[in-house]
Amino acid sequence: MTHTLTRLLRPRSIAVIGGGAWCNQVIEQSRKMGFTGAIWPVHPKAQDIAGLTPFPTLAELPAAPDAAFIGINRNATIDAVAQLSAMGAGGAVCFASGFSEAQAEDASGTDLQTRLVRAAADMPILGPNCYGFINALDGALLWPDQHGCRQVDRGVAILTQSSNIAINLTMQQRALPIAYMVTCGNMAQTTQAEIAANLLDDPRVTAIGLHIEGFSDLRAWEGLAAKAHAKAIPLIALKVGRSRQARAATISHTASLAGDDVGAQALLDRLGIARVNDLPTFLETLKLLHVTGPLEAPTLASLSCSGGEASLAADTALATNARFPPLNTRQEVDLRAALGPHVALANPLDYHTYIWRDTAAMADTFCAIADPAIALSLLVVDYPHTDARDWACATQAALIARARTGRPLAVVSTLPELMPDDVAQRLISGGITPLQGLTEAIAAAAAAASIRAPSQTPLLLPGPARLAHTLSEVDAKQALAAHGLAIPRHVTAPDPDATAQACLTLAPPLALKGMGHAHKSEMGAVRLNLAPAEIAQAARAMNATGFLVEEMVRAPIAELLIGITRDPAHGFVLTLAAGGTLTELMQDSISLLLPVTRAEIEEALTALRIHRLLTGYRGAPAAHIPAILDAAEAVQTYTLANAATLEEIEINPLICTSTGATAADALIRKARP
Repeated sequence: MTHTLTRLLRPRSIAVIGGGAWCNQVIEQSRKMGFTGAIWPVHPKAQDIAGLTPFPTLAELPAAPDAAFIGINRNATIDAVAQLSAMGAGGAVCFASGFSEAQAEDASGTDLQTRLVRAAADMPILGPNCYGFINALDGALLWPDQHGCRQVDRGVAILTQSSNIAINLTMQQRALPIAYMVTCGNMAQTTQAEIAANLLDDPRVTAIGLHIEGFSDLRAWEGLAAKAHAKAIPLIALKVGRSRQARAATISHTASLAGDDVGAQALLDRLGIARVNDLPTFLETLKLLHVTGPLEAPTLASLSCSGGEASLAADTALATNARFPPLNTRQEVDLRAALGPHVALANPLDYHTYIWRDTAAMADTFCAIADPAIALSLLVVDYPHTDARDWACATQAALIARARTGRPLAVVSTLPELMPDDVAQRLISGGITPLQGLTEAIAAAAAAASIRAPSQTPLLLPGPARLAHTLSEVDAKQALAAHGLAIPRHVTAPDPDATAQACLTLAPPLALKGMGHAHKSEMGAVRLNLAPAEIAQAARAMNATGFLVEEMVRAPIAELLIGITRDPAHGFVLTLAAGGTLTELMQDSISLLLPVTRAEIEEALTALRIHRLLTGYRGAPAAHIPAILDAAEAVQTYTLANAATLEEIEINPLICTSTGATAADALIRKARP
């Protein structure tokens, strides 16, 4: 069910249920922010709450409130939610903890959180275990604590499951206008994606930042991404979980390469949501999106009057996908005219201090660097907190350059504390982003350039967990071959003598594999480059339940891994990687969520370091790329046809030659239908 949160998030009347400091704060904070609607405290015994006379019961309220803050114990919360729902309230914040996070049940064994959701029925609720929200646009705060927000006319929305992080983010001193701060709590009923989708309906919201602990309803996230793109409101995510150890590999490399965070990253990429790694970058990216919006490309220019700062900018970009393109002829001509003959022209640019205090010359310099090839120009200016009057020329020159060129522009302080708030506010008013911290500024630019349209093809949902078994290599290869995968010519036999006779139909050199082992190489159950006469003796040396003999692929150029894992949180993850002995050594992999197009597979392939080998490294022959794409598509086709039972696929190695791509080994884990 989709819930409409307009009344809850933009209320004209607020009921505060309960007493004590938390509920007092809800009333006080709304008053401080200038809320003009009605505030109705509800308490059965109190005579005064924050200077207001409380109503003894919900039934005695003048009307059904648009929003209610429920600051009472968990069992009483369920009863209050039921009453509010029955009277037609617009929604409620459930502050109490002790629900799913405590695995709490009532006397009958019913989960308390389930009871809470049932009590809410069609009425939306936030939480439980939830701090509520701040609406700094309308001054409506269902927020039981202090905060650092100030009323704004427009700004960004931030959603997080962590109340403590939410409080800290409101205390930012980075001139970021926060329109909404929403804590999601346990998300018993209303999910983070659903809350964000509702915030998109407020035209005063310029961007949305999501602090994500995990994804639940994948279709809701797809809907959010599509709606945000349609409304041209960018989304960014601070997704935690990078440090979680990858799932223990059962019998494949793919399971470890496609760990939990790999699936999360693939999902964010598919949804077109930029990802950042820390809170300062999170705030700076939101600021850049608020003022400038998404960037056309990760192409930057940097101007500073210090060679040290120019070098720092260049080095800092190496950790991101941002880059500083060389100056073109037009830029060089205009810069030379503005700076004279004594400045070495480059990007990043150290323009020295010859023109400092000459506002017109500084503006000409800033204009000269602006170019359609530059998505964002970074003007590095550190304002001293002692006396910054001598730095006013840089601010004015930046404002002139922005007005004259219309190109995206940011003024960047190398240290966050060297950007005064009054200067930052003036820059924002002039359409310039004040970015605080050089590292954060470049990371923010890289993130803003990574926002793109979400995939229009629905995800292949992972479905429930299943008890899986492993197919034999022969069965796995034949199953994939039926969907177009190229496999070697082969024979099977039950014993060494029969194997030696059967292999006479194959062209040497041959590969002999002992069946019945998950890790054949580690068990000594693989022998390569054999002649038919050597097969029987080699087979006798193996402890195996049967034998597989294959023709070896000749003239290999490279080996790849193609794998599929069913990630229960994100979908079916397709992994492309360097294969064979290089899988663990290089850790060269990229992952996508199914379904994908052939063009997307090819684009991912080019991102691998081993791609240089595939395209003919140092004059060597190139691999047959269409055959590699055929192999990946065959794996996807099999997955789509068997999604109800499939757990995992791995082809490793896929041996790539100048004429084809052949699966030398294959593994499939699936449940029985």
